[in-house]
Amino acid sequence: MNSSRNSDLILSVFSDARSVFSLNDIAMLIGESDFKKLNERLNYYVCKGKLLRPRKGIYVKSGYNPEELVCTLYTPSYISLEYVLQKAGVVFQYDERITAVSYLSRSVDIEGRTCAYRKIKGEILIVTQGINQTGNVNMATPERAFLDIMYLNATYYFDNLNPLDKNLITKLLPIYNSKTLTVRVKKLLANG
Repeated sequence: MNSSRNSDLILSVFSDARSVFSLNDIAMLIGESDFKKLNERLNYYVCKGKLLRPRKGIYVKSGYNPEELVCTLYTPSYISLEYVLQKAGVVFQYDERITAVSYLSRSVDIEGRTCAYRKIKGEILIVTQGINQTGNVNMATPERAFLDIMYLNATYYFDNLNPLDKNLITKLLPIYNSKTLTVRVKKLLANG
């Protein structure tokens, strides 16, 4: 292997702010169009312990951000639901899974951590209102996570609605284009 090209690859990966990369991400980062050759080079670094490969086609630096991994595994997706609501103090029940919404429903176990995806309509998924992007991590605001869970589970129980901005919830409601959801949410907010 050409050591200068390999050191460029590893230098490019470690100079990048991201901690999780798909094969495509690395190909674009270093300008490589031969995926077979790139895969061989990446496998070399996995064998040497310089990079980790938690799933086929996904490469991570040691100490990677698990939230970034969740957003990279299935694209488009964003972290939402119980994970965000638990962090915001809306749901008290501890759940160690990182929950996200995407174009499919799937549960993936990686290195002892469960990443749970729930399918949501594409026209809802692509709207970025109420989703914060920090680097490679897309995370719903508590208000968007609240609406996501209400959309996917009509009977979900919330422990504490006080942390939520009711005006923001009202602004985000049209994303879901659901009269039933609007009625349920307004009723819950009026009672909560």
